Amino acid sequence: MTPELQLQRLHDLGSMFCHTPLVEVTCRHRGREHRIFGKYEGFNFSGSIKDRVAFFVLKYSYERGLIKPGDEIVEVTSGNTGIAFAALGRALGHPVHIIMPDWLSAERYALMELYGATVEKVSRAEGGFLGSLERARERAKRPGVFYPDQFSNEFNVLAHQLTTAPEVCAQLASLGRTASVFVAGVGTGGTVMGFARHVRSRGIHCPCHPLEPANSPTLTTGGKKIGSHRLQGISDEFIPALVKLDELAPIVGVDDGDSILLAQQLNRCGLSVGLSTGANFLGALKLLESGNAGGTAVTIFCDSAVKYLSTGLCRSEPLREGFLSTETEILGFQIHASRRPAESPFNQNFPAGNPAEWHI
Repeated sequence: MTPELQLQRLHDLGSMFCHTPLVEVTCRHRGREHRIFGKYEGFNFSGSIKDRVAFFVLKYSYERGLIKPGDEIVEVTSGNTGIAFAALGRALGHPVHIIMPDWLSAERYALMELYGATVEKVSRAEGGFLGSLERARERAKRPGVFYPDQFSNEFNVLAHQLTTAPEVCAQLASLGRTASVFVAGVGTGGTVMGFARHVRSRGIHCPCHPLEPANSPTLTTGGKKIGSHRLQGISDEFIPALVKLDELAPIVGVDDGDSILLAQQLNRCGLSVGLSTGANFLGALKLLESGNAGGTAVTIFCDSAVKYLSTGLCRSEPLREGFLSTETEILGFQIHASRRPAESPFNQNFPAGNPAEWHI
């Protein structure tokens, strides 16, 4: 298959990506009602927000000749990005090799292998996440290997700047609202950086907060402290190159147990979400409680519960003093659909060079 035919194939698959619902969740915390808006990304091609990144990276890499038909795709992941590249890569006929730590949920490995990817697991003794990155860099030196490197690829940020953030802002505008605060967990940092750049370019005052587990304050300590936590998909032992903290609002920290309890509450009211969604929701609630009461708090509901059935999401979690979740009641949720425009940002033509330097 020629690069031109691959791009046509990508275009044909485009209807499976983006334009996901916005979920308005009403909750009560310490007697006060709040509304939190979450972009529900479980409806994407392979079931997460990372589908946007995989699509965007492959499309523009094909256009620039960075990947050719039949090349092997190699990526390091804690789950969702690997699943996204496995699904989309195999749909385009690429062999896919995923390198990742060996302590993540069984469902993650199973899904990637189901899509036809080869999964290489790396133990803590072998270097864990940092060891996985080193292995990927070495493999990328081979001919016929394409390494997206989601942690430093500016197309990751651009995917959210041009799709996620504009969709959210348009959905809120249809409700007569404007985002007043945004928060998202940092895996690569692409989501929060993309959202921040979009609202800033549109003159919208909306502080954008990166979120991390308080159990592992890697961002807060400048990478000096890495702790153990259970929020798969965020805080992966280092600060990604994409994260520019000077462009963002203060870091929000949440306890992993508190996040698990909140995610369980959301699932029990009929909304299928994973652990990082519980953390994002908790971060939005903290921001509303600490000076943004009455504002429009926006976050990301990254994926559904299906990758977490073997994790703490489906186990009893002890209650602890100081948890916000124990004083929070989910009252219900409402779905706000997204209208798919005739023209997609994926069809735009961009100049050569570094996407970080483009003025969009």
